[in-house]
Amino acid sequence: MSVNIPGIISIIVFYLLILAVGIWAGRKAKKVTDAGGNESEAQLLAGRNIGVIVGVFTMTATWVGGGYINGTAEIVFKSGLVWCQAPFGYALSLVLGGLLFARKMREQGYVTLLDPLQQKYGRIMGGFLFIPAFLGEIFWSAAILKALGATLSVILQVNQVIAVIVSGVIAIFYTFFGGLYSVAYTDVVQLICIFGGLWLTIPFALTNTAVSSIKTSTGVWISTLDVKYAGLWADYALLLVFGGIPWQVYFQRVLSAKSPGRAQALSYIAAVGCIVMSIPSILIGAIAASTDWSLTDYPGEVPIPDADKNLILPIVLQYLTPTWVSFFGLGAVSAAVMSSADSSCLSAASMFANNIVNVIWMGITGRDLPKVALVWIVRGAIVVVGGLAMLLGLTMDSIYSLWYLCSDLVYVILFPQLLAAVYMPFTNTYGSVVAYVLGLLFRLSGGETEIGLKPFIYYYGYDYADNVQLFPFRTLAMLISLTSVISVSYGTQLLFRDLKLLPLSADIFRCFAPERSKDLEVTGMANPSFMQPPAERGGEDFEVLPPSEQFSGQMGEKLNLAYAEDTTVMHRSKARIPEEKRVLSTAL
Repeated sequence: MSVNIPGIISIIVFYLLILAVGIWAGRKAKKVTDAGGNESEAQLLAGRNIGVIVGVFTMTATWVGGGYINGTAEIVFKSGLVWCQAPFGYALSLVLGGLLFARKMREQGYVTLLDPLQQKYGRIMGGFLFIPAFLGEIFWSAAILKALGATLSVILQVNQVIAVIVSGVIAIFYTFFGGLYSVAYTDVVQLICIFGGLWLTIPFALTNTAVSSIKTSTGVWISTLDVKYAGLWADYALLLVFGGIPWQVYFQRVLSAKSPGRAQALSYIAAVGCIVMSIPSILIGAIAASTDWSLTDYPGEVPIPDADKNLILPIVLQYLTPTWVSFFGLGAVSAAVMSSADSSCLSAASMFANNIVNVIWMGITGRDLPKVALVWIVRGAIVVVGGLAMLLGLTMDSIYSLWYLCSDLVYVILFPQLLAAVYMPFTNTYGSVVAYVLGLLFRLSGGETEIGLKPFIYYYGYDYADNVQLFPFRTLAMLISLTSVISVSYGTQLLFRDLKLLPLSADIFRCFAPERSKDLEVTGMANPSFMQPPAERGGEDFEVLPPSEQFSGQMGEKLNLAYAEDTTVMHRSKARIPEEKRVLSTAL
């Protein structure tokens, strides 16, 4: 087959559009910092100033991207709508994330998902919790870049290496300069391209002569759930709902919102967006299942083998629609995949800079990294993460399997610990360590055959013919992890503090040392500056206002208040302070 010139032109046009928007948004970020804004916040959180419209788009794009639309069409075509759990699972995940975490996390002024975990369980434990979160973002970026390369090589007959490298470099380039501003504004273009491009193709695909009515083929593309697989279905559903919460790509959007209430509202609206954006992909999967591919120009094996079903969405666009229609469809799909990679690269880089490098620096010096240094570390990490994702995408065959395993670990390890850190103040490092070890052990016990990891526990109902665990062992591992962090934390509290059965000299994590303040007890590190009380930050002339006396920014000016840079806690001046010398401070 010759190179598909119209398809390549469409890719170039949409890539240039994404690049132009990303660069423009990067200039917006520069204007914010030039005007005196916090440079690191502009890079990581868009200055905590994301508007409503852009906020809705970028929050929806938390999960709606290249992998989402391709995967939805694939699973409907391959297994039926009954197994298409992602749209509904991620929608519920956004609702629960908004209900349980968005307001609380935004009120505290955190920078990343790992902040409450690191403050609660310590810098070393925070480093271990960083591993599944970081690897999940890396493998996801690699997986979607690999999928894009495969799509372009099969459909357009272009070199896969070139496709992956060009896509990755463009995403890295604008994310490097614009940070979350660039990611958020390209998300707007991404979703418009997906929605418009895919809906444009559906009428043409439906009316193709090789396609029978999807109304008469519902048994194929809707399918039914065999009771044998009910446990597996439930396991995946719960994994999507609760395991979809503790991801930095989500909390980066939450923490960039202007207010806690808006962060919560954006989560709810984005849940609706997830469902709406899945409809065209579901229809394309149904169309593919209702097509006699022998009547089309599709050059591959018919019926389409399982190995090629992951490409079904671009195949439908290429062979069931006119050339000018596929021009928009293929371009939109490619731009969506590329735009998904930028979010994961920025998320991984943010956690590395803020929760690894900055924490190590604070442990050594007792103070935060300079803002400029933090920004450049983030930028360097974006390049490294993006380069690593491209390398993995080009050299590894089991990227998706590795991502599946990492997403399982996010569900099994991170979700219970985040829930405990936010809602259970008595939990401590002992509970965190035991929960981490047991959660990891019980998840690995179920195996991962795609990467050669054999199970060493064959749970009830194990399918020896297909080598599949039918028992919901992932959810079991999550519940064991959650129970462990609660019970062990409570037990050590009884032993060390309440019943005093163990001497404090045995408190190796120093969770109950009386000479340490609470936050130092659990972190084992110097306080980050945003957590220090006013007196420790040169704020002796300030007292903390009780919540009932806290006012908005406008009222604060009248009451001679100084405001925290990253939170709404305020302090009343005991002495008159000149306007130009007011201190920005924060108290717990």
